[in-house]
Amino acid sequence: MFIEQRQVGQMAVFAYLVGDEESGEALVIDPAEETDGLIKAAEKKKVRIRYIVNTHGHVDHTGGNLDMKEKTGAAIIIHEDDADMLVSTPAALLRMFGAKQSPPADRTVRDGDLIDVGSIRLRVIHTPGHSPGSMVLFMDGYAFTGDTLFVEAVGRSDLPGGSGEVMFDSIQRKICTLPDETVVLPGHNYGSMPTSTIGHEKQFNPFLR
Repeated sequence: MFIEQRQVGQMAVFAYLVGDEESGEALVIDPAEETDGLIKAAEKKKVRIRYIVNTHGHVDHTGGNLDMKEKTGAAIIIHEDDADMLVSTPAALLRMFGAKQSPPADRTVRDGDLIDVGSIRLRVIHTPGHSPGSMVLFMDGYAFTGDTLFVEAVGRSDLPGGSGEVMFDSIQRKICTLPDETVVLPGHNYGSMPTSTIGHEKQFNPFLR
């Protein structure tokens, strides 16, 4: 199993290539932009991208869905509460980000669902607040936290459908209860380092005190 973190696009989004070399299968999390780089990385590892998983429906994370799907045939997965966002991003926002409208989801998920690729199993943890359908993807030792939790920061909650109260409840009840040694893999490179741990965030994140 391998995890490759790549910073892409103008918003310092972290996209992730997660693969199982033994089965030759992989998935991509939040292919915001620069999809060719992700595809070449998969080819180098000799894995086939089966799924595109969006941690939420904002265009800065979904802008590469169309290109990735056209080039790999991968199925798009998103939480059911953000699925409508994929196909309803305003044209002005698409122009602003230089993005293309995403195709609709091939599969929607909800809290507790599992996403399997090869021997890799990701558990969906629904963490609304940044958006209604924001989710964390958890596997033993790792949590892909999207825009809910960053390194020593948290996501914004002032966008349509957002709620600071709901987001902090999600963080406290669903993320901070993960094992302290869990590696935090955030949705943006906004911190002093690209990754963290749950234990570090509980101790040093000023928004969690």
